[in-house]
Amino acid sequence: MSKKDITVGPTEAGRWSVKRRGNDRASSIHDTQSEAINIGKRYAKEEKSDLIIKGKDGEIRSKDSYGNDPNPPKDTEH
Repeated sequence: MSKKDITVGPTEAGRWSVKRRGNDRASSIHDTQSEAINIGKRYAKEEKSDLIIKGKDGEIRSKDSYGNDPNPPKDTEH
């Protein structure tokens, strides 16, 4: 199963949406960015996905991975 990113970004109506990659429609719409980020984090953790947060200008502000660590710590014991 391929990983789907979760994106938090502004809407044209001045609200904030949470979208899953591959969906044209928002999964949820919120009045504040912090509400949308909290929901986005929950979705990303449940789906082991990346959370992408965009600013009001649509530019990516941060990307956090809630999936398996691609670079797990190496075992130092021999």
